[in-house]
Amino acid sequence: MTAPAGREGPVVVQKYGGTSVATAERILAIADRIERNLDRTPRLVVVLSAMGSTTDELVGLAHQVSDRPAGREMDLLLSTGEQVTVSLLGLALQSRGIPAISLTALQCGIRTDGVFNVARIRSIDTARIRAELDAGRVVIVTGFQGINDADDVTTLGRGGSDITGAALAAALGAGACEICTDVDGVFSADPSRVPGARLWAEISYEEAIEMASSGAKVLHPRAAEVCMEYDVPIHVRSSFHLRVGTWIRGAASIMERAEVVAVTGDAKIAKFTLLDVPDEPGMAARVFQDLAAGGINVRLIIQSASSAHQGRITFILDKEFVAGARELARSWEAGGVTSGCVVEDDVAKISIVGSRLAATPGLAARMFAVLARRGINIDCISSSEMKVACVISAERLDEATAAVHEEFFPAKETAAATA
Repeated sequence: MTAPAGREGPVVVQKYGGTSVATAERILAIADRIERNLDRTPRLVVVLSAMGSTTDELVGLAHQVSDRPAGREMDLLLSTGEQVTVSLLGLALQSRGIPAISLTALQCGIRTDGVFNVARIRSIDTARIRAELDAGRVVIVTGFQGINDADDVTTLGRGGSDITGAALAAALGAGACEICTDVDGVFSADPSRVPGARLWAEISYEEAIEMASSGAKVLHPRAAEVCMEYDVPIHVRSSFHLRVGTWIRGAASIMERAEVVAVTGDAKIAKFTLLDVPDEPGMAARVFQDLAAGGINVRLIIQSASSAHQGRITFILDKEFVAGARELARSWEAGGVTSGCVVEDDVAKISIVGSRLAATPGLAARMFAVLARRGINIDCISSSEMKVACVISAERLDEATAAVHEEFFPAKETAAATA
């Protein structure tokens, strides 16, 4: 079928996650959704994740043939999942008579730095995408990946399809970046764990970044950062219906906001403690420079007071980085930085997030009091202008999240707000 030329209107970028495209039936449902709304979104770019648990399955295969799979070959392997999904959606749209074309990162000019597995997008050449839109086609793009200067495939890290969507929206000057997911929008807590969680109509970019960094799963923090920098509104909404979800935009557009907007939990962390670290200049610098060079993200740092010229350094990191940190620890032991390390992977982090935490006395105390009444011990505490986080036992995370949420969002108030 010949594509209708000259479609008018602003570009809209829609990103669909793995759950939304987990089966052939769901891909057909996305095609139906696009068809129904093509009059309202005539210049549409669709970014897709891999189907369901495909990425996890590919990682599992890699571990069957390698002790620690990483680097170029790992990225080439992981990138195959999205190529399958975009092709299937392209076929589904074409079968409906809708002109569509699927493009890989190379074909639509998504250039990244040279860091495999956690690359960052440096530039996007939008000429091919704009030409396809001008020709009247729906453009379908592989999320989660790019191409470095050597034309090798790189991936953007877990949740990277959100980043692809945000970067394309910014580069194309899109009217909106829609993050289509398996929940109705952004809630005050994970609705699958806290049934009384409140759905927000609107939050700020800064609040979204803090929530995502603290464990909320609806949006990657780097995606919110990109959209904030280029002032692209984000609409987090369900893939399974057309109701309005949550808009994320500048804080100036939000007249009033509760002090706490979310209670988040993250069980995918580990606590790493270096023992008997010499109390002398340069020790901490070496540790964290080595971690940075290894591409290992640190979430929280605690350095205890020294005794007998020795101390401890404790840091929290994602579980996926534990193997790499253990490797570094062996070199630190050999170099006299530490006598050994203790790794605890049975911990979790609970956070309260809000736009006015630092300016509102007593919020942290209320959180600590709730945990104390439940007999939940706090291992470490971290705070910032917009967040207070506690490291606790992983087995108590669900209980703690529900209790802290009830403190800041009482069931009666939540029911009244949604009535």
